[in-house]
Amino acid sequence: MANILSRFSDIISSNINALLDKAEDPAKMIDQYLRKASEDLAEVKANTAAVIAEEKRCKRMLDDCNAEVEKYSSLAKKALSAGNEGDARVFIAKKQSLEENLVTLQKNYDVAHANATKMRQMHDKLVDDIEALKQRRNNIKATMAVAETQKTVNKAQEAYSGANGSIAGFERMEEKAQRMLDESMAAAELSEKPTDEAKELEAKYSGSNAATVDAELARMKAEMGL
Repeated sequence: MANILSRFSDIISSNINALLDKAEDPAKMIDQYLRKASEDLAEVKANTAAVIAEEKRCKRMLDDCNAEVEKYSSLAKKALSAGNEGDARVFIAKKQSLEENLVTLQKNYDVAHANATKMRQMHDKLVDDIEALKQRRNNIKATMAVAETQKTVNKAQEAYSGANGSIAGFERMEEKAQRMLDESMAAAELSEKPTDEAKELEAKYSGSNAATVDAELARMKAEMGL
């Protein structure tokens, strides 16, 4: 009995936080713990039933012995009332023998009752703990869901930052391309020969082209007799 009580005391005092600290996935670990606790509860319940049955057996033997003591006490009184002192002595001797046994039965019942009380308390405590852990399991899973959502947000934030970097890079390349075009155009302009204004004005005022045309026209007319 002492070993049973010690084992179930260990079950009740087990620390869920120690298990969770070692778990890579708290949501899965809490389910595993609850399954194990439920298995332990089934064992506690079976042993509690056995201890309670023993308590009832001891109580029944104690009650039966008390009833026998009362019976032989009553018979002794009846024998004395009938004037049969010898019979009364026999009944009293039986009664005293039962009373000696009654002391042992009372001790046995007291121990059995104490054990049954402890087992009931441990059983009820374990039931309450498991119910509390079921609620904690829901809270843990809700927390894990929020954590996963936060991970998604973090990844999206990283992707968003990456996209912004790409957009910024695109704009830099666009500006660089425009700058390269501007530089090329400027270089082309610088490569052109400078304008000679005097040469341009020379053609305007020289009149050489007009004189040549008039001479050619006069020649043609003379050849044609015009």
